[in-house]
Amino acid sequence: MDKMGASRPLPSAPKDSLSAAIEAISVSTELVEDELKPYLDAVLNVAIERKNGISEQVVESGILPVLAQILRRKSTLTTHTARLVAELARDAPVRDQCFDTGIVSALVTLLLSQDQDLLLHVSQAIARICYDSNLQQERFLRLGAVPRLVSVLLQHSNNEALRSSCLLALCNLADMGEEDGSMLSWEEGAHFGEGEHVFRGTSRYSFGFSSAVTVVRLKQWTNGQYSVAVEVLQRCSTMLWGANNGHQNGHRLSNFSNLSSCPKLYKVIKCSVKNIPRNRNLRAAVLHTLL
Repeated sequence: MDKMGASRPLPSAPKDSLSAAIEAISVSTELVEDELKPYLDAVLNVAIERKNGISEQVVESGILPVLAQILRRKSTLTTHTARLVAELARDAPVRDQCFDTGIVSALVTLLLSQDQDLLLHVSQAIARICYDSNLQQERFLRLGAVPRLVSVLLQHSNNEALRSSCLLALCNLADMGEEDGSMLSWEEGAHFGEGEHVFRGTSRYSFGFSSAVTVVRLKQWTNGQYSVAVEVLQRCSTMLWGANNGHQNGHRLSNFSNLSSCPKLYKVIKCSVKNIPRNRNLRAAVLHTLL
């Protein structure tokens, strides 16, 4: 207290690095690209570490519209920002805000790029945003994400990481994928007709008793027009199938008697992205696209 008896203001506590970075990004229009990049790096590092509370802090800070603006600028920071968005999109609070903040439309626009590193992060972001969300899936479909993903997939099919990311995005848009497709190993299958491409993704579960095979079929009907079909087939090993058969009643065994000579049982699980009730047992996910 000074001689006049008035209280002096206490010094403000220093901001942590994440808060300081978020604040700097929020006023990014006042910064040149070289000044902004370290702040994007700071948020990216925290996002990669998946620290608790970062998604809520990012949403509350209001920087998602700023990130969308940076993506639309198509500057030297575009790829960097797309990677940041892809990492942030691992968390539901961020995914829920991606449409209203303009990130979804910005990502779809960037699918027209020829930069494969950028396309990798963009497709990863799309796959994560639409995971397990019919609302986000429909939004991406309306914006034309599917034909652009197909175009990227066919154009860069030799890029294994980009191919896997595009296939996961297509699967998630069909509500048939996973949040993280790192456990899937993709390979291109045999072509059964002209203009047809088949990709198989295999994921093995523990103990080797069962595995899931995701099949994505692209078929060209006319010049530039494709249909995209996504199927997930669940298969059990012969040993597990034999053990399960011993516990089934005679009626069920008679239904599957024609499979007794097959080494593996395939159960087809299909679903739709358009106006087909989710309670149906067999559903086909067919996305008609115009490239």
